[in-house]
Amino acid sequence: MAVQTVASSTDSAAANSVDLGPAAALSCRECGHRVPLGPVFACEECFGPLEIAYDFSAYDTEELRKRIEAGPTNIWRYAPLLPVPADVATKPNLNPGWTKLVQADNLARELGVTGGLYIKDDSGNPTHSFKDRVVAQAIEAARAFGFTTLSCSSTGNLAGAVGAAAARAGFRSCVFIPHDLEQGKVVMAAVYGGELVGIEGNYDEVNRFCSELIGDPAGEGWGFVNVNLRPYYAEGSKTLAYEICEQLGWRLPDQIVIPIASGSQLTKIDKGLQELVKLGLVEDKPYKIFGAQAEGCSPVSTAYKAGHDVVRPQKPDTIAKSLAIGNPADGPYVLDIARRTGGAVEDVADEQIVEAITLLARTEGIFAETAGGVTVGVTKKLIESGALDPSLSTVVLNTGDGLKTLDAVAGTGLTATIRPSLESFRAAGLV
Repeated sequence: MAVQTVASSTDSAAANSVDLGPAAALSCRECGHRVPLGPVFACEECFGPLEIAYDFSAYDTEELRKRIEAGPTNIWRYAPLLPVPADVATKPNLNPGWTKLVQADNLARELGVTGGLYIKDDSGNPTHSFKDRVVAQAIEAARAFGFTTLSCSSTGNLAGAVGAAAARAGFRSCVFIPHDLEQGKVVMAAVYGGELVGIEGNYDEVNRFCSELIGDPAGEGWGFVNVNLRPYYAEGSKTLAYEICEQLGWRLPDQIVIPIASGSQLTKIDKGLQELVKLGLVEDKPYKIFGAQAEGCSPVSTAYKAGHDVVRPQKPDTIAKSLAIGNPADGPYVLDIARRTGGAVEDVADEQIVEAITLLARTEGIFAETAGGVTVGVTKKLIESGALDPSLSTVVLNTGDGLKTLDAVAGTGLTATIRPSLESFRAAGLV
């Protein structure tokens, strides 16, 4: 099928007949213009980003709650709230989600948090990052629109998630990454048998190349999960909001700290929280959303601190490569959400990221990748500055496994090397 990048109100009847559950249309986030569901991501009226608009009007709150609680222990328990067919759980998919919400009492004591501190640990997903959630959504859209090849531009985690999901679902995959990613992520993306292509440049240059490929005949039949399938893909992040609230006993957290790469995850978590309120599944109350960036790639944090509404691109230079997007597409929306909710956007230096990784590992037994070091480090910094209230319940996201970013903590190693004797053991001061 021909791949469009701009939505037209004259899309075919086939697009209207696509079964994606409660998804009713695509709606522009800027001007509100609506178009039929299709593999498009930009508005024909103003070139603003498109997102899914739903029809939840038929749902009864208590019946919906019971349906969710009786569902599978993965993201498909929330199928009634996602752009997927009702039988999605029967299709070949990696079925991510329902990851642990860890009550982090040891870390709370270290940071002085008294209101309850939780780590939403998404390293437990099939390819050990939250990207499995968004790719699972994109796979269903790719099926619906008849794509044969699954692709993406990636800072690493997404490449692995696409490769694994495509293998499971029977798609060809070809993904594009910056040539200098962490070796662990390169190996994990390559092992699933798809094509993995390194681009000489940073993520923003990789993404531009993918946009060019979409408009070329060579890209015919390709579903780029974070480009022409982006409206569907992005909805996977809402499931983090759903799970957190359900795991808290169907209540909103007071504060939540979220890493920023493109900014999509943060905006969709906010969307998910708002949907739960509107559906009556949680009691409406104020909550604050905080965005977290690495100092070496902090365009949104810089704009927030300067009081700007425009996010100026930066050239990334940080160990947190999964967050190294210098021109984040959802940056302005992140600023809006942080300000609307009374949150903030903060950043930490690479040294603080490493310290936070080891702090989380030492206190809670969770080995986070660098993005998790960013969120924990920013949480610590926000508490110290008084921006985050330690007396309120706080959820911090860890979006990936530290085994993917071993270079960041390469200085960690043996406590001692001894001979196999008690004398040597005692001499090492280990008693």
